[in-house]
Amino acid sequence: FCLPLVLASLPTMAAGEEITPALQDSWGDFWLFRFFVNAAGYASIVVPGFLLIQYFKRRNYLETGRGICFPVIKSCVFGSEVKSVHQDDGSLSPRAEPTESSTARQVFKLLFCAAGLQASYLTWGVLQERVMTRTYGATETDPGEKFKDSQFLVFMNRILAFTVAGLYCALTKQPRHGAPMYKYSFASLSNILSSWCQYEALKYISFPTQVLAKASKVIPVMMMGKLVSRKSYEYWEYLTAALISVGVSMFLLSSAPHRTVSTVTTFSGVVLLAGYIIFDSFTSNWQDALFTYKMSPVQMMFGVNVFSCLFTVGSLLEQGALLESLRFMARHSEFAAHAVLLSVCSACGQLFIFYTINQFGAAVFTIIMTLRQAFAILLSCLIYGHTVTVVGGLGIAVVFVALFLRVYARSRMKKRSKKLPPGETPVQKV
Repeated sequence: FCLPLVLASLPTMAAGEEITPALQDSWGDFWLFRFFVNAAGYASIVVPGFLLIQYFKRRNYLETGRGICFPVIKSCVFGSEVKSVHQDDGSLSPRAEPTESSTARQVFKLLFCAAGLQASYLTWGVLQERVMTRTYGATETDPGEKFKDSQFLVFMNRILAFTVAGLYCALTKQPRHGAPMYKYSFASLSNILSSWCQYEALKYISFPTQVLAKASKVIPVMMMGKLVSRKSYEYWEYLTAALISVGVSMFLLSSAPHRTVSTVTTFSGVVLLAGYIIFDSFTSNWQDALFTYKMSPVQMMFGVNVFSCLFTVGSLLEQGALLESLRFMARHSEFAAHAVLLSVCSACGQLFIFYTINQFGAAVFTIIMTLRQAFAILLSCLIYGHTVTVVGGLGIAVVFVALFLRVYARSRMKKRSKKLPPGETPVQKV
């Protein structure tokens, strides 16, 4: 139903948007066309994989299978099928309580985590906007060229994350893995698509708008939680979600007096942001369901990135885009440095996430990342000259007040849940 509607609106969308000439070189550069081309590339891997999985399950391969391929097929298709009873039973590497540790040492650890997260993701945000919105190789006579293939940047991020997670798993003791490997492909596919939408959206909207939209993903995450995991929520979660939506609306509807083309919130940008939020919401809820198997967060990172590398490199090779992107890197060494640093920041940021949650819990991590979003907006405005009106500034303030209220209310609920009598379970949260 949605596909014919979107295709019918293509002429209106293309005519009504103020897109820079660099984005209008050909029909092949239009985001919706690129989306379907990428999706077709992923389907060429997903469909044969799905048929193979169904074939092995119909053959009852666990009882009839033999030979050298049996362990690989068993791990990919069946796993051990042993789930943990609770998600907090050691499968998630529960937070290490500080035992006999001095206050100074804990403060140093907290500062280290905060600095690592801020440095990784603030640098990542600045580079992301630089790569997707600015030209490379510009001179007095040559306007330069923009890098357009968002999927290549996703591939660069995933290949490094896969390498880091693989080395970490090889060098440290991990829980025995029990999940069928193919189940990671669902989270991987939605993660790839959400990242692609995130990069692509920067061609049409400003970075501050994107950050505010990320903050508003609480609402679709709650919706996905109800659909995928059958979760229920407290009244304060609905209240803060409503405040976030109000704040984001204030920011998006406010108009700056001298807004440039790069900061115009176009229809394409809104659609891409909606795609990012929907795909990312599915990713988090599917990963949450996968954690019912006994695994560590780094194992999750490794499993998802295995399929992410497979999907992206397959699609890039089918399109011939991998060689073209590598040639772009060869022509512009500055872009090569930016792409590598972007991937390093993404991989290091994920490791800092795991370490911070392990040491201080999710509440402290959420506060640090919420502050990071505020700093990212400020930094983007200072570096790239984005303007924010008074109403837009109030909208930003409403969003971050709502986010901090969520953290506070969640911490109170956790304290109260510890005092619940046996057999009474607290309401699940996003």
